[in-house]
Amino acid sequence: MHDNTEQKMMSASEIRTTFLEFFRQKRHQIVPSAPIVVKDDPTLMFTNAGMNQFKDYFLGNRQPEVRRVADTQKCLRVSGKHNDLEEVGIDTYHHTMFEMLGNWSFGDYFKEEAISWAWELLTDYYKLPKDKLYATVFEGDPAEGLEPDEEARAIWRRFLPDSQILNGNKKDNFWEMGDTGPCGPCSEIHIDVRPEEDIAALSGRDLVNAGHPEVIEIWNNVFIQYNRKADSSLEQLPARHVDTGMGFERLTRVIQKKRSNYDSDIFAPLISRMEQISGKKYGITEETDIAFRVIADHIRAITFTIADGQLPAATGAGYVIRRILRRALRYGNKYLGLTEPAIYKLVDVLADQFTGVFPEVLAQKDFIKRIVQEEENAFLRTLANGTRLFELHVSSKKDNTILSGDFVFELYDTYGFPLDLTQLMASERGLTVDEAGFSHNLAEQRKRSRGDAAKREGDWIIVKDSKERTQFLGYDMLAAEVHILRYREVEQKDVLSYHLVLDKTPFYPEGGGQVGDTGVLFSVNDAVHISHTFRENDLIIHVADALPELPEKAFQAQVDTEKRLLTENNHSATHLLHAALRQVLGTHVAQRGSLVNGEALRFDFSHFAKMTGEEIAEVERIVNERIRENIPLTEARSIPYKEAIESGAMALFGEKYGDQVRMITFDPRYSVELCGGTHVPNTGRLGLFKITSEQAIAAGVRRIEAMTASGALDYIDTRLKTLAALSDALKAPRDILAAVEKLRDENRELAKEIESARRQLAATQAERYLSAVETDSNGIPMLIANIPLDNIADFKTIAEVLRSRLPEGILLIGSGKGDKASVAMSVPPRVQTQYGLKAGEVIKSIAGLIGGGGGGQPGFAMAGGSKGGEVDKALAEGRKMIEERIKG
Repeated sequence: MHDNTEQKMMSASEIRTTFLEFFRQKRHQIVPSAPIVVKDDPTLMFTNAGMNQFKDYFLGNRQPEVRRVADTQKCLRVSGKHNDLEEVGIDTYHHTMFEMLGNWSFGDYFKEEAISWAWELLTDYYKLPKDKLYATVFEGDPAEGLEPDEEARAIWRRFLPDSQILNGNKKDNFWEMGDTGPCGPCSEIHIDVRPEEDIAALSGRDLVNAGHPEVIEIWNNVFIQYNRKADSSLEQLPARHVDTGMGFERLTRVIQKKRSNYDSDIFAPLISRMEQISGKKYGITEETDIAFRVIADHIRAITFTIADGQLPAATGAGYVIRRILRRALRYGNKYLGLTEPAIYKLVDVLADQFTGVFPEVLAQKDFIKRIVQEEENAFLRTLANGTRLFELHVSSKKDNTILSGDFVFELYDTYGFPLDLTQLMASERGLTVDEAGFSHNLAEQRKRSRGDAAKREGDWIIVKDSKERTQFLGYDMLAAEVHILRYREVEQKDVLSYHLVLDKTPFYPEGGGQVGDTGVLFSVNDAVHISHTFRENDLIIHVADALPELPEKAFQAQVDTEKRLLTENNHSATHLLHAALRQVLGTHVAQRGSLVNGEALRFDFSHFAKMTGEEIAEVERIVNERIRENIPLTEARSIPYKEAIESGAMALFGEKYGDQVRMITFDPRYSVELCGGTHVPNTGRLGLFKITSEQAIAAGVRRIEAMTASGALDYIDTRLKTLAALSDALKAPRDILAAVEKLRDENRELAKEIESARRQLAATQAERYLSAVETDSNGIPMLIANIPLDNIADFKTIAEVLRSRLPEGILLIGSGKGDKASVAMSVPPRVQTQYGLKAGEVIKSIAGLIGGGGGGQPGFAMAGGSKGGEVDKALAEGRKMIEERIKG
C-alpha cells in the first residue's frame, strides 16, 4: 500500500466519481438516483436506502433488465425505523439527507465478489489503512434456525486477521426490508479513525457498533437470500442478491482525514456561507457549532425534497419537511441570532455543488429559495408567538418540572411546534415533556380526523406462476381476457378486500395525477367489482370487494368506459392548460401536482402572483382555440429518454423516468410532454374548457381547477340559470349589474345606520363600567374588567369609548364567548414615560392565553383569540404585569 500522506487529498466529487467508475469497470450499469420522494410504495414516504428503487427485483415482481447496477442515491431518514433526526447536529456523523453509494447484483454475483471488490476499492483506490479496518459477519441465530455466516468469514480471512473480523448479532448483521419480504445476513465494514494514542490504549475492535464517533461503519454488504413471510417464518429465495450501501458523507470524511463529516468539503462551503450570513464563527462554542451543523444538514434535506416535488405542508410528507426546516430555524434563531429569513440563501451553494450530479437543484434554484424564504417568514412569526406562550406557561409552573402533554399538544396543534422543538426548548430550561400525554392527544386527533387506518396484509397467494410484470393494455382497449396471477387479503378499518394482480389489464393504475380505473372482472361463474387500481412498486394492483370463487379461471376485465373517457378529457386538458400557462405567464411555470378524474381537473403550478382576470381569460381562450383546432394526438410509446428531452419534451421534477419513455404531443409547436396517462385521440373531443377557480395553495404555488366537455357545459348552464334567477329577483332584465350596485349602496347606508345605533348602545353600556375605576397608590386611575357581550364585534367600540372617558388612566378590558375572545389595553403617555409601561408589550404577552396573537402601539393595543373562557386568566396576568411595572 502506498503511503497515504503522499496522496493528494481527493475531493468529494472525485471520491464519488471513483466509486462509480470502479463499478463501471466491473461491468455495472450506472443508473440515476431515484427521486427522494416516494410515490408508488405505500410503505415509504421517502427513499431511505439505496435499494428502494430495486425492491421489485428482490421481491420477484419484476425481472431486471441488467443484473449489475451501481449508483449514488439521495436518501432521507427522519421517521419510522430509520430516524436519525435527534442525533443530527448533536454528533458529527448522522444526517437527515445523505447520499448512499451502492452496487447491486440481481441473481448474478454474491459474497465472493462483493467482499473482494469492497476491499479492493477501499484499500487500492481510496488508500484506507488496512490495519484500521474491521469487518463484521453474522454470528447466526439458533431461534431462527440460521447458521453463522462462515462463507463471509472465510472470504474476509484472505484480507484481514481474525482479530479484525468480528461476530455481529441479528440486530446489527441480519438485514430485513420490513416485517415481511426479502432479507439476509450482512457484513459491515468499520474503520477506526481515532488518534494513535487512543488506539494504543484501547483496541478498535472493542468499539465497533458501540456508538463511538470515531469508530464508524462506512459500508454494509447485504446478502439477500431469504424471504420473511407474514407468519415470521423464513424461506429461501429462488435467486440470491447483493445489496450494498456506503454512506458518501462518512466515506468522504474518512478519506479527507477529518474529525467530523461537517469538516469535509461536502459541508464546509455551507458552514462558511452561514458564517458570513450570521457573523458568527464555527468552532468557537459547542452550542453554535451544533446550530451550524443542524442548518448545514437540514437545508440539504429541504432543498432536495422540494426539488423532487414535495412542498412543506401541514400533513404527511410535507409536514416532515416543514418540521426539519423549523428545527433548523429554531437553532439558527436561538444560537446564531437569525431573526430574519437567511437559510434560503444556502440554496445557491447547493446548486453549485451538485450541478453535475443532481442538476434538478440548479434548474429550480429560484423556486426552492422562494419556498424556503416564505416558510422561514411564516415560522419566525409562529416562533415568536409560541415562544411567548411557552415562557408564560413555564414561568407560572411552581410544583414540578414536567410540561403537560395537553400544553405540548396545544403548542403543536395551534402554533405548529413539533414535539422535538418543544423538547429542545424544555431541555434548555431543565424541564421534561410528558410525551405519553402528547401522544395520547395526537392519537385522539388523528382518530377524529381519519379514523383508525390500521392495515393488515396477508401473504401473496400464487394462482398462476409468472415472472413477467403485468402487461398494460389500457392505451388501446377497455376490455380484455385476463388471468389472476396472485392475490392477497387486505383488512383495513374492519373492511376486507382483495388485491389482485393480473397477467394483463386494461385498467389504468393511479399515477401522474390520473385516478385509477374502476370496473368489473367477470366470467360465466363469477363477477367482482374493481373499486380502484393503483401501482405498488412495479405491480398493478386491482382492488376487489370479493374474491372470485374460481380464481384460476379466465376472466373478462371491463373498465368503466364512461368514467375513463371523461377522465381522458380532463387529463389531455391539463397538457393544453400547462402549455397555455407557460405562454401567458412565462416559461418559469412548471407543474407541481395534478388530480384528474371524470368530473374535473386540478392543476398545481409554480407562479408567485395571483393570476389576473385577464390572464385567466387569455389562458381559457388559448386552450379552447386548441380544442377547436381538433389537434390529433401523436404518441411515441417507447422512445429513448435522451431523444425525447432533446426533442423538447417536458419532464416533471421528482418523477423517475426509465431509459424508454412515452411522449405525448398535441402539436409539436405547442404541447410535448412525457406522460404515462391516457389521453383523447384528438383535442376536439374535449368540446369546451372552463376554469372554475384559481388560488394559492403554498408559497409560490398556484392551483387551477377546471372542467371540460359536459362538465364544463353543465357548469356554465348552472351559472346562466343563477344569473337568470338573479335577474328575475332584482327585476332587472336588462342591467343586472346596475341593480346590484344600487342594492349594494342601499345596504351600505343601512349598515351605517345600524353601526351608529350599535355605537350608541355600546357607549351606554360602557358608562356602567366607569364606576369600577380604581386608583392605585400612585394616584393612577385604572379599569380592569371582563365585559360580557352577546356580540363580540361591539368590543372595539366599547374599548374606544372607555379609552376616551379615561384619558389619564390605565384601561385593560376583555370579553369572551365560546370560541371568540378579545383583550384591549390603553396606557396614557405620562404612565408610558414614567413607568415604561407599554400597551403593546402587555397585550402580546397575554394574547397567547386566549389562544391568539396581536399587539399594537405603546398607547393602545388589541388582540383576538379563540378561547373565550380564558379571558379572566389573561386579565389577571395583565394586572400582574401592570402592578410589577408600576411598583418597580
